[in-house]
Amino acid sequence: MLPTEKQYVQWLENKDGNDTFHNARWLSESNHLPPARIVLVDDKTTADEAYRLACEGTSLLWRGDFHNAKQLLQALARRIERTNERSEQRKIKKAAKSTAESDSARSKEIPNLFHQQRQIQAQRSRILSRLLLELDANYVSQLRRAPDVSAACTAAFGQLDKTIDESCVLSFRDLQGALGAAQWREKGVPIDSLGLSIFPHYGVFAPTRHEYVPLLLDAPLPKINEVAYDIGTGTGLLAIILAQRGVKQVIATDLNPRALACASENFTRLQLANVQLQQADLYPTDAPLANLIVCNPPWLPAKPSSPLEYAVYDANSAMLRGFLQGAKSHLAKQGELWLILSDLAEHLQLRTRDELLGWFADSGLKVKYRLDTTPKHGRSQDDTDPLYAARSAEITSLWCLEPA
Repeated sequence: MLPTEKQYVQWLENKDGNDTFHNARWLSESNHLPPARIVLVDDKTTADEAYRLACEGTSLLWRGDFHNAKQLLQALARRIERTNERSEQRKIKKAAKSTAESDSARSKEIPNLFHQQRQIQAQRSRILSRLLLELDANYVSQLRRAPDVSAACTAAFGQLDKTIDESCVLSFRDLQGALGAAQWREKGVPIDSLGLSIFPHYGVFAPTRHEYVPLLLDAPLPKINEVAYDIGTGTGLLAIILAQRGVKQVIATDLNPRALACASENFTRLQLANVQLQQADLYPTDAPLANLIVCNPPWLPAKPSSPLEYAVYDANSAMLRGFLQGAKSHLAKQGELWLILSDLAEHLQLRTRDELLGWFADSGLKVKYRLDTTPKHGRSQDDTDPLYAARSAEITSLWCLEPA
């Protein structure tokens, strides 16, 4: 939904020989501040000129053909790639050299590469997000050949105030994100091992990587499986697996209203009467103790740069540690905790295995068993990726924990 505190942008526009100031509502799902400087650009603007302005911090409000804006965005992306190419190649060669020289040199290089990659991605996002689009109060664009984006924008950003006929300005990238999310929501993400599809909403992490699902299907349920919690349910995938495996009552929690709406829709599609939803920061309130608690937390202990990254990055592993610390007091006798976690953070030198095991012990938990699987996604197979050494070694595990 849109934030309660409205933000606005202003720009100067010449019509019929007169300069007039225009105001519009500023929308940014990436939490970018309203641009301080906006210039108008159109089909006559060259990609080089647009790139120069964007790199200088100027935002570009598009007034040309809609499809030409897409082409300009692609041209900007190519220029960013060319600008970064030489430094990227130097980093890759340096990483390869340190790998050949010694394990200790490689160990020092990998965490630096991770942070450098995040900085490059953040800078790329800032530059590309400077291409802007104006929509009216119904999310309708007046550009030539503009598609109907109103339904996708309403689903992603909520309703605008039509009583004051308020237009809005947003980045073209945010619009593309809304359109892509609408397609995901319509078509769904197939989960082959379950024989069903999950339908993510905008702003809810789509389970495109689901190699861990067979682990959840193979792990033996506790002898008593009356009640289970799914902490941080997201799309509801883990809760669905537990419900379909026969757990009598599944309580799924999440703090994000978008996630709760998404999970509810997925549960309704599958007619799951044994799943309840609760908005909560980690554990449910006024709920019976759980025989089983499952959680698939963000895997990387780094600070999210936007709300859309909360499912991937967990600053200081706060969510993971909070989940572990609260588990024992919410478990029934002989209850189990299933933690779905990749060890990529360990390969990136962001967290050690000893730290993780220490958090288990500090929470009064011990390891009962562990199931492992290897990644299937494209990056783990791409040896040109600067982080290939870490990604190719990644293991995703289901840690079965019980009270010590």
